[in-house]
Amino acid sequence: EEIVLPRKKTWDKLAVLQTLASTVKRDPTAAHYMFQDDPFLIPRNAASFRLFSLSKESGRNAAKFIIKQFPQYFDKTFSEPNIPCLMPETLTPQIEGVSEEALKERIHLRMVKESVDLFDQLLQAGSPVSLETTNSLLDLLCFYGDGEPTPEKQEEEKQDLEETEVNASEQKAPKRQVQRGLQAAGSRENNNAERIFKIMPERNAHSYCTMIRGMVKHGAPAKAHDMYIELLNERHKADVHTFNALITAIPYLKERFLERWELAKVFLNHMAQQDVQPNLLTFNALLKTLRRCGGVGRNTAISVIKEMEALGIEPSLATYDHLLSIFYRGVDLHSSGIISEVLNDVEKRNFTPQDPDDANFFVTAMQVCCDLKDIKLAYQLNKAMEKGDNWKFLDVDRLNVYWSRFFSLLCMMEQIDVVLKWYKEMSPSLFYPTPKNILDLLQALDAANHLEMIPSVWEDMKQLGFSKKKLLALMSREQHPEEVQLVFARCAEDIRAVQEQTRREQAALDWSSSMLGSVVLLFSRAGRTQDAWTMMERFQQISRIPTGEVMDEFLNCAVRTNCPDEAIKLVKLAASLGLPSSQRLKSRTEKEFELSEKQKTTLGSIKSDGDSSDSDSDSDSD
Repeated sequence: EEIVLPRKKTWDKLAVLQTLASTVKRDPTAAHYMFQDDPFLIPRNAASFRLFSLSKESGRNAAKFIIKQFPQYFDKTFSEPNIPCLMPETLTPQIEGVSEEALKERIHLRMVKESVDLFDQLLQAGSPVSLETTNSLLDLLCFYGDGEPTPEKQEEEKQDLEETEVNASEQKAPKRQVQRGLQAAGSRENNNAERIFKIMPERNAHSYCTMIRGMVKHGAPAKAHDMYIELLNERHKADVHTFNALITAIPYLKERFLERWELAKVFLNHMAQQDVQPNLLTFNALLKTLRRCGGVGRNTAISVIKEMEALGIEPSLATYDHLLSIFYRGVDLHSSGIISEVLNDVEKRNFTPQDPDDANFFVTAMQVCCDLKDIKLAYQLNKAMEKGDNWKFLDVDRLNVYWSRFFSLLCMMEQIDVVLKWYKEMSPSLFYPTPKNILDLLQALDAANHLEMIPSVWEDMKQLGFSKKKLLALMSREQHPEEVQLVFARCAEDIRAVQEQTRREQAALDWSSSMLGSVVLLFSRAGRTQDAWTMMERFQQISRIPTGEVMDEFLNCAVRTNCPDEAIKLVKLAASLGLPSSQRLKSRTEKEFELSEKQKTTLGSIKSDGDSSDSDSDSDSD
């Protein structure tokens, strides 16, 4: 037989680790792997999860800041073996003096302030700076702005942050965008990038394109458009990245939806005239603009997708995200045709990051599934998310939002057994339930008439601290079998402990009449008379009024456990609160208990407010 030697196969460096990882299943009871090193810091809810995650990242940033500020203390290498990529970067300039080579080095090290100062010194010394180096400096300034990460510039960084927040609010507001864009541009008048651009002896297309992209990035879309007109007048051609930035800025240049689309077509025609081939980001920028064009966007979005297909450009997740936002925001949601076609395409592919907005797709799509109340689409979306490395598009915050919406849809549309199965698999390894998720779960248990299953999720609810009032109301609403009532009573005891330990000073004020009544009902039905009476005393302590059902249930418990003393105390409590049911409770106690003479005397001495007022009037008449 002929022996066929197999071809040599080059394995990825992580192939062995990936193979081993594929043999290990996710532990649904374990927290995120980032917290395994310190079990004390394992979060219990979504707020703690976010706080601890940000704290760890803040610690890393603080370490990087110290290394950057004091590099002289980190010049020795103690690690064996040494891994260069894990060591601090060398950010100290090696070239001294005033020269173009020194300027290039500082630009390469991204030292904004030092680069600008050295550029000015070169001009003052009469040394010309090449066009290539000047363009590199413009690239640095247009990307980072004038911000400088040094202690003396912290106030400027704070102002830059506030301007960024203003720009973010502009994206949400549909009106007065042109005026706001002009205000943002005015706040950056005569910055270093514009100053250097004006004094350049010669400018090429790269210079103009860099300025246009920088103006769009830092909130000056009107000035970017004017710069583009100047570029055309100088007979230069823009590159595809510049057109992408201009298309993104269209909503800030025009107010009317139709005007925005007309301006977008102008830019697209200019691309064709200048032989600029559009790329994926071009179409994504166009769809992102169409999201803010109302009905015009819905009428033209499909033609944009067809144009992508004609050019052989595969959509990314950001493309689908913009498409869903165009068709499923503020319009009739009865049709699910668009999202079905989108999910059919997504389900067939493994995606790689190509656009910053790729990360928004799965959260947006799950929200559309919730709005449509379509559980089949949600399952299809979840299957696509878990395929290959698609799950990597969901960061910590988006992952929690995604699973939270998915779980709410499950509670609304699925059978209770399926809901509980998903709940056990998802929490806490995938997400931490929000208060809405807990409320949805309780409503699902109530709708399925499976309240006896509440204790199975109570331990998680106790850690999360959510919906105690709703939980008590459901457990105490009706009578259940004895074994279920015993479990409910233990849940009520835990709730009481949590309620009183949370705020010891204000624990009494945190109790409402309904919560107190529910706890008394649960203790009474389980035969825990002493615990029930302890909670009954709280009514008088915090000036609350128990309902007749609560007092009758407590008296029934006292009868079953043969506790006449507690029954007499109940009559005293009702009389002291001036309740009309005190006489009825007194009569029941006399009939249903075998009282001693002392107990009869005590019971007979109890008078309601009505009786005491009558006796007072009789004594006055005497």
